[in-house]
Amino acid sequence: MSKVCDICGKGPMAGNTIVRHGLAKYKGGIGLHTTGITKRRFMPNIQRVRAKTSEGGACRMKVCASCIKQGKVVKV
Repeated sequence: MSKVCDICGKGPMAGNTIVRHGLAKYKGGIGLHTTGITKRRFMPNIQRVRAKTSEGGACRMKVCASCIKQGKVVKV
């Protein structure tokens, strides 16, 4: 199943997970140091809903939760 919203087009976004080690300066250490950076993906909250079409029928759509909350989709 694709992770793209049928209404707003929101899809997966890329980011990083940053691992820091060390004692903070205010605690008497030499500061935090980055020891590892790993790529990660932020996935949208995609739901499969039955929505009303413009002709009055119903069809299944993949819609993100933010579009459902904003009322861009009328559920059947």
